[in-house]
Amino acid sequence: MVPQTDCIEFINPATGQKFGEVRSATEADVLRARREMAAAQPQWAAKSAKERARLVKKLQSVILDATDEITAVVNQDHGKSRLDALHEVFMTIEKIHHYCAHAPHWLARERVPRGLYFFKRFYAEREPYGVVGIIGPWNYPIDLMIPPIVSALLAGNAVLIKPSEVAAATGVLLEDLFNRVPELAPYVRFLHGDARVGQALVRSKPDLLFLTGSVKTGQIVAKMAAEDMTPFMYELGGKDAMLVLEDADVAAAAKWGVWGAFYSTGQACVSVERVYVNEKVYDAFVAAVLEETAKFTVGYSNDIDNPNWMGPLTFQRQCDIVNTHLHDALQKGARVLMGGKQTGMFIEPTVLVDVDHTMKIMTEETFGPTMPIMKVIDDQHAIQMANHSDMGLSAYVWSRDLKHAERVGRQLDVGVVNINDTMSHYSVARLPFGGAKLSGNTRTHGRGEVTQFTHQKAYSISRPPNAIDPVIWIRHPGTYRLLKAMMGATYGTNLKQRLEPVGELVGGEERLRSGAARAAAGVGVMSALAAMALMLLRVRRH
Repeated sequence: MVPQTDCIEFINPATGQKFGEVRSATEADVLRARREMAAAQPQWAAKSAKERARLVKKLQSVILDATDEITAVVNQDHGKSRLDALHEVFMTIEKIHHYCAHAPHWLARERVPRGLYFFKRFYAEREPYGVVGIIGPWNYPIDLMIPPIVSALLAGNAVLIKPSEVAAATGVLLEDLFNRVPELAPYVRFLHGDARVGQALVRSKPDLLFLTGSVKTGQIVAKMAAEDMTPFMYELGGKDAMLVLEDADVAAAAKWGVWGAFYSTGQACVSVERVYVNEKVYDAFVAAVLEETAKFTVGYSNDIDNPNWMGPLTFQRQCDIVNTHLHDALQKGARVLMGGKQTGMFIEPTVLVDVDHTMKIMTEETFGPTMPIMKVIDDQHAIQMANHSDMGLSAYVWSRDLKHAERVGRQLDVGVVNINDTMSHYSVARLPFGGAKLSGNTRTHGRGEVTQFTHQKAYSISRPPNAIDPVIWIRHPGTYRLLKAMMGATYGTNLKQRLEPVGELVGGEERLRSGAARAAAGVGVMSALAAMALMLLRVRRH
């Protein structure tokens, strides 16, 4: 049971100052919210997809009006700059815009070809799961929270939301934003609190669970969900590799590799976490990286015109992980060429060399402002090292020869390959995003983000079977040759496969002595010919 007296404090990581708090939900709160959403959801699902999209679109207007308010809260709650927070708002708005425009089509009834069932029709419809539980992350508390909530709503679900306690002030703001749309408020419930509230949400048996978080958290939730066979979708961590090939534009790779490593203080699942550089361009690349890293100023401001590139890490546990990885690497022979010093929650952008895969900084998610660089012999060595990971979210490949880069990209065990840039793929609203291996089992962005919150129900519709339906004939004993002839005529890949079973059907003196047999053979030939005609029409249509 979660004690009712518990509160989650809002702490600015840059200043250490408390600026508010919110009461934690209790187990009773979670169960009550679960019942309320189960009762409300059918009313929401009864609305057409077009009507749901129209109502969700109102949230887009609310967010646009509240842009400065949102960036101010995220800045104070998370420590990232107002500009970085605005990036989140922009990506969120773009997704809402696209999803509302296309969801009615994505969720529409799908016709299914009849095959040999001439007198039936088939289609599939998408239905909501019911009540969806969403457990959100702290690092992008706007863009990694609002789009899945919106997608679940567009699909016809009611939603229980557990924001991260690390970004609790933003979670409270999100609740307020949804409450500003009275038509949506009855179908969402926010449950604030720490991991105990998340566990209570899982135990409440939602119809579907969606988690964005670390691999460790995903494993804990997966075990709990499995106890009740609750469907579980997850988007987890990354250890994204950047490969700088022999023919890369070294200056560009260094400039945008540094940005990809240190943007948002490295606290993004698509951050550049490790770099593999061909030995022929290694020295030039490292020199260019140091030059670019020197430009990255560190500091905090709540001003819109903050001049700093990097802010603080968001909470102490993340600082501890970064320092543990740095200490482990140094103990095993790595060298820090720049950065590494900590002041409060601020850690300088840190460039390391002489790293290898015995070090945590090359194998575990660091989620901080580090850029470890490893020299490799050739493409295959780089590919081998990049794939040597339990995670497979994104990868970055640099080459002046795009075909070369694509060949390398196809050999990487990841969900997304970004050629000659870093991180930009994530901001494309309709480009599927997700990982391989431990990084995830689903895809967000675009059609998939909306349809994943539905299951398909199939329909087969006809009047009672009639005597002229060829599919009915083959339900009776003694129709083996007839079915074989129909199968060959329809799906044979050459003339022999199409005609030989028909010959078997009509051939044979003994069978043809009987008038009934001759009639059956005639019907079989007719049906086989009809099936062949259907096949030809189908081929022409497709």
